Amino acid sequence: MPQAELLRITTSILVVWIVVILIWERVAPYREGLPLFREGFWVDLVWYTLIQSYFLKILIFDYIIAPLQTHFDWSDWQFVRNWPVWVQVLFFLFTHDLYIYFFHRFQHANKWLWRTHEAHHSNKEVDFLAGSRSHAVEIIINQTIEFAPIILLGANPAVIPIKALLDAMFGMFIHANIRVRLGPLKYIINSPHLHLWHHANYQEVFHANFGTKFSFFDYLLGTVFDPGHRPGNKPENWGLYYDYPKDYFLQHAFSVNRFEERSLLKYKWFSRYYYLRPSVVHRIKRWVKKSKKSTHREPENVN
Repeated sequence: MPQAELLRITTSILVVWIVVILIWERVAPYREGLPLFREGFWVDLVWYTLIQSYFLKILIFDYIIAPLQTHFDWSDWQFVRNWPVWVQVLFFLFTHDLYIYFFHRFQHANKWLWRTHEAHHSNKEVDFLAGSRSHAVEIIINQTIEFAPIILLGANPAVIPIKALLDAMFGMFIHANIRVRLGPLKYIINSPHLHLWHHANYQEVFHANFGTKFSFFDYLLGTVFDPGHRPGNKPENWGLYYDYPKDYFLQHAFSVNRFEERSLLKYKWFSRYYYLRPSVVHRIKRWVKKSKKSTHREPENVN
């Protein structure tokens, strides 16, 4: 199948999946009353999902993996090249998820690596889009380690879009505000139940539930926190126990040097920047409201 056609198919599947998740969150919510446009929604959608993802994709594939390929082309090893595509996909899903489990666990244990991961835990309201919030350095590390072996080992080109699709679908699923029970599959496949606990602001889950696609790593290695589905066995607080900036650029700056976001408002230039987006949004809303009024105004009688 041509790569362009495969990309169209995976993109279409992803769009349908987003619609399904959106409806699912409204029909069977894990946490009642969570609005669609919750706090941080636009930062996650515009800055992390669209802008950051676009530029980091170029950086990772064109300026990191491509130069590596010129020096470390291991496709002659015939390691995975002749495997069926579905076997290749499963192989890279498993090996990358195993890596993510240990790296994720190390991020929670190391104070410096935690600074590359805290952004991912900063949302006070977790939904399908919250998983997109990840520090640029974390994305560069994880996606380079994820996709470089696929290219360097000469895997089928179809593996990249298929795996990227599964990554996106699983990422939305485990962060989605949905109520779902997997039964015995919970010991194999990760679920919102386990991962929403991981995002909860409780000390006992800070070092638990590190899996992304597969949950059996946590069960086998003793890091699972699963209180079951009994009434009341849900977290009530998400996010971080300390104040975290709401602005995309300040979130990255905060990982380098700690500061209080609102304390910077004493600087005139920062105050203008900080209130620029709310001011623009307010003006747009006011313009739309004014336009609606003028549209619905009854025409004057002309004699």
